Amino acid sequence: MGENESKNEANRVEIGFDGGQVMVARLSAEQLDALKQAVASTDKLASEAGGWYELESTDGAISLDLRKVVFVRRAAASHTIGFSGA
Repeated sequence: MGENESKNEANRVEIGFDGGQVMVARLSAEQLDALKQAVASTDKLASEAGGWYELESTDGAISLDLRKVVFVRRAAASHTIGFSGA
């Protein structure tokens, strides 16, 4: 697998919210990096409008209130049963 293939591969990402809810999205490495930067930004606390983040996932567009996000976790690689084709 080449470097470009791994960057474009969708990762299963869990996004946890204040209150305990967790959602799952499939994101590229670039989308995941951008989301983590947005969550870490202190600008998200500046205003209510600044708290919203538009995330494009492989499942479609997701609007997140970054002020409610408490964690972002990339799930471990999925386990497979059987033989690999590689």
